[in-house]
Amino acid sequence: MSQSFPLFIDGHWVEGENTLANLSPSDSQDLIGHYAQAGVAQVGEAIAAARRGQREWAKTGLEQRYAVLMAIGDELVSRKDELGELLSREEGKPLAEGKGEVYRSAQFFHYYAAEVLRQIDERVDSVRPGVEVETRREPVGVVGVISPWNFPMATAVWKIAPALAFGNAVVFKPANLVPASAWALTEIISRQSLPPGTFNLLMGPGSSVGDALISSPEIQALTFTGSLEVGRRVAAATAGNLVKCQLEMGSKNALIVADDADLDLAVEAAFAGAYSGTGQKCTASSRLIVTAAVHDAFVEKLIARLDRATVGHALAEGVQIGPVADARQLESNLAWVERAKQQGANLVFGGERLERETQGYYMAPTLFTETTNDMAINREEVFGPIACVIKVADADEAIETLNDTNFGLTAGIITNSLKLASEFKARAETGCVMVNLATAGTDYHVPFGGRKDSSFGPREQGRYAREFYTAVKTCYVKA
Repeated sequence: MSQSFPLFIDGHWVEGENTLANLSPSDSQDLIGHYAQAGVAQVGEAIAAARRGQREWAKTGLEQRYAVLMAIGDELVSRKDELGELLSREEGKPLAEGKGEVYRSAQFFHYYAAEVLRQIDERVDSVRPGVEVETRREPVGVVGVISPWNFPMATAVWKIAPALAFGNAVVFKPANLVPASAWALTEIISRQSLPPGTFNLLMGPGSSVGDALISSPEIQALTFTGSLEVGRRVAAATAGNLVKCQLEMGSKNALIVADDADLDLAVEAAFAGAYSGTGQKCTASSRLIVTAAVHDAFVEKLIARLDRATVGHALAEGVQIGPVADARQLESNLAWVERAKQQGANLVFGGERLERETQGYYMAPTLFTETTNDMAINREEVFGPIACVIKVADADEAIETLNDTNFGLTAGIITNSLKLASEFKARAETGCVMVNLATAGTDYHVPFGGRKDSSFGPREQGRYAREFYTAVKTCYVKA
């Protein structure tokens, strides 16, 4: 009999209205557990508890906040193998990536623990004699956190850790596809010295629990990572209540392979960017823009690399590409393959469902050539192990093609030219640019975010996070 996992509200573990079975995408017969589903009324209860808890948490000394965040990070490090296996089991990314995600989550807590002690206000002289001016940063209040399924722990943590560091309370609503990692994180947080209500976990459907959270006038901020479609709804709902909003949404990232590129490096960057995490990353390089001079050689080498890739159970040794998230995502990916072929794209590798020993949602890494930037598959986010090669005449056309999109999260280039790299950094209309690196892969101590339809609101991560999680107060004092 499988275990049931409750909600966490106001410092207590409580039952939801019903439960949802959590099944592994590597093996649909592998039941991870039954996870409580919150009712709409429980959203209100969690927010009310958070308002009470936040007032107490904001009063705690900096060293206590530091100790809490450090303790959470320390436990994540000590349990990264165990929790990494759980994460890979429920999300489907290879075990090494699952463990890496848990370790990165620990790094976020450690980083923001240090930020607790770096909260230093500013003092300036007034333009008026005898008047002093101070600018203070104070907690924004109750923060709603809605995280996606592709990074069940890391994305949630890079929101939760700064929220707590700056004295806020959190109402956390994880993606319903991956509740186990969220529950495990919550269990660790529940044992820390936090006032009741400071942290709350609400598992449940976005259509009810998520909508109730984003529509509440009782929260002060809402941070969301997910699709553009849902992000627009979040923006509209929070705007109606004048709630501070931060959105990370879709992408259509491109990797440019220039005339002078090291092709072996380019192939590895393309493989890591387009196919790691089964291509289910907002930073995935689904467009491979290759100059004519190296196009044929690059494609040949990339096909050979895909042919060596191992697709299989997330927990199996040597697997490089795990299953896609669920049956619905697999169906969507295969539909995109057919749509691309109908529009004239040339399928040179993959494109089909794979059978393995377990009943999982496996798909071959897929590569198209002879695609144009106006094809639907190069305009919309696919979120699967699919990449499209776009052949261009030169680097100038490559950069123009890269920018010809409604999105602007990450972009990369493989080149040995310092001049071209500098031009690329200046012209790329994205929030993150990579030179001789995969588009997927960012650091935790620097800002992360995009432009255009990829992001809205203040940047996440690094010191820039304080712009979202704090409110500025300007104080004038005359002795």
